[in-house]
Amino acid sequence: MLLLEACGHDARISDKSPVESNPAFSSLNDSIRLFPNDDSLYLRRADRLSQINAHELAYADYKKAWSLHPSPETAFARAANLRILGKETERLALLKTADTQFPADPQIQRLLADAYAVTGSRDLALKQYQEILQRDPKDFETWYEQALLFEQMKDTVSAIRSLQKAYALQGVATYGLELAHLYAEQKNAKALDICNFILRQDSGNMLIDPLLIKGIYYANMKFYPQAIVQFDSCIGRDWKTIDAYLEKGMAYYHQQKYNDAINTFHMATTVSNTDPDAYYWLGRCYEATHRKADAISYYQKTLSLDKSFTDAKEAVERLQSGFGDASH
Repeated sequence: MLLLEACGHDARISDKSPVESNPAFSSLNDSIRLFPNDDSLYLRRADRLSQINAHELAYADYKKAWSLHPSPETAFARAANLRILGKETERLALLKTADTQFPADPQIQRLLADAYAVTGSRDLALKQYQEILQRDPKDFETWYEQALLFEQMKDTVSAIRSLQKAYALQGVATYGLELAHLYAEQKNAKALDICNFILRQDSGNMLIDPLLIKGIYYANMKFYPQAIVQFDSCIGRDWKTIDAYLEKGMAYYHQQKYNDAINTFHMATTVSNTDPDAYYWLGRCYEATHRKADAISYYQKTLSLDKSFTDAKEAVERLQSGFGDASH
């Protein structure tokens, strides 16, 4: 805030840019005036601006640094800035150029694949990942990122195969938990094996995700009491774990324990009053117990938070027209 206030004040009395007019950057500004073709100075100033979340101001310096001396490091920093600012088309163009200039850099190639995916060219992203893996089949980061892309493409089988490769090459918890979550959704008991292994390494009893995934597996298998035990363990470790309340409430709902479900979903709204799913499931519970007015109210609350929540919209229309209930 002080930076922006100072920038605004100086802008009224000077034709310099806000950064050039700001005393907080006087030393760097002096150096840039003395050495206007030194890319490292622009990069340093851009990094400092980024650290205080002045990303719009950092944009020009990253662009200048790249124009003076293209390098992988500058490409990484500028690409991150463009991602934050939502300039995805410009980010893609930058990374295409960087890939041409530094064809042996796998990080640039992975970022290019991500840029393709973000801009909707998933086939090109997949092709990029596959080219990287043909050159280096042991590149575990690429296996992992490719798996995430397969998940976006709803190709679960390929996602699992890529995650298996990543986890075998680098047994980090991030890869293991992503794989376990897919196994849980597939009702595959390997999810429990991975989660239990990771939990045994957690000497501080701090991890939550393995417990949540175990609960999801049990819920998918309709072992609801076992699932609730796991969700309660999540909440015991961090009472603000909103997903644990939602999953626990759904487990009660599917057992037709509607009062327990209602209490759980109300707790979820206490933890986060902006999560539309909690209000949607409250609507489901009240509809299942034939409390039509309450159900409509919570469905409408869901839509106030997420206008694209199709199930809530259909539920309101159904109830207002006098048809059906959601107790299935």
